[in-house]
Amino acid sequence: MDIALLVLRVVIGLLFVGHGAQKLFGWFGGHGLAGTAGWLGSMNLKPAPLWAFAAGASEFFGGLFLTLGLLTPIGGIAVIAAMLVATLLVHLQNGLWNTNGGYELPLVFSAGALTLILAGPGAYSLDALLGIAVPGSITLVAALAALGSAIYLVASRRAATQTATATNEA
Repeated sequence: MDIALLVLRVVIGLLFVGHGAQKLFGWFGGHGLAGTAGWLGSMNLKPAPLWAFAAGASEFFGGLFLTLGLLTPIGGIAVIAAMLVATLLVHLQNGLWNTNGGYELPLVFSAGALTLILAGPGAYSLDALLGIAVPGSITLVAALAALGSAIYLVASRRAATQTATATNEA
């Protein structure tokens, strides 16, 4: 079981480190903070530079925490939050399947991260080595904060889009 958790942590974690590095630093074919902010701004997310940093940091550090098995529930929550926002803002309208730009891949990543939150990181992790167990109350507060941020972001985008539409129609 510990080897299986290690494989899951490393695969999901490193993929998210890469996604975050694309957004933060422009590595691996990414567009960096300026490009990510421009893209998010084009979707009426304000302030776009803040949300670009939040997206990149959530993916990069969430992925790093999962890879290392350090503060595993916090890393998992960061990954799920990033995938929730991506699903709601980009993928949901395209249906399930990834071939149509759907939410299949974010759902799989979220399921893997949730599995790690529920099962723990396993014996081959910094949490196990250092004897770290994130209390359930802290995990709950972090999850609620991430959910609240995602809801705020989606709601503020909808409000900005409605305002822009009303202005254009006037």
